[in-house]
Amino acid sequence: MPTKQDIISAFQFRHACKQFDPAKTICDEDFDFILETARLSPSSFGFEPWHFLIIQNQDLRTKLMKVVWGAQGTLPTASHFVAMLYRKDDMRFDSTYLADFMRNIQKLPEEIIEKKKAKYQKFQATDFNLLDNPRHMHDWAGKQIYIALGNMMTAAAMIGIDSCPIEGFDIAETEAVLSEAGVLDSNKMGLAVMVAFGYRTNPQLVKTRQTQEQIISWIR
Repeated sequence: MPTKQDIISAFQFRHACKQFDPAKTICDEDFDFILETARLSPSSFGFEPWHFLIIQNQDLRTKLMKVVWGAQGTLPTASHFVAMLYRKDDMRFDSTYLADFMRNIQKLPEEIIEKKKAKYQKFQATDFNLLDNPRHMHDWAGKQIYIALGNMMTAAAMIGIDSCPIEGFDIAETEAVLSEAGVLDSNKMGLAVMVAFGYRTNPQLVKTRQTQEQIISWIR
């Protein structure tokens, strides 16, 4: 097992790398490891509302540069570029998708499925008020993606691979580019965030953060 210092060192190593060495490519084994940490990430109710597009096509990357203003340095140079999508109406408590998911992926017996569905309905309808506006549901599903995002970037850092999370894009225009490329059905999926992976070319700036005393309050 890695030591605590190993893990802290990975957090110190990780930074938002704005430009990668285009001559260096992440090997298949290492990138599969990063993807596996995304697959194994936790999600609310364990419903995994995500899909990951690994965009290696250079023509599509060039088209994305017109609308993804936050990736002007990473789209042309990243070894791997990932668009992280969330499911939309599939995440409703009464969707066929979730019924099949509980039955075939989570392997739940029918009586447990009914109980979990009832609890999930209450969660969506009253606890988090997700059903009164489609945007609420989309934002909630999108939040789950960030759990996988953090795990992927930390895992990458632990094996010496750089990354950059990207929110700098016009959502509608970026989704349109992906839809036109035939890789996104915008009726079923939405774009939550993007992330690039590769190897740095420039030295990392000194990491600055608030102290624990500034951001943590203990309630004893």
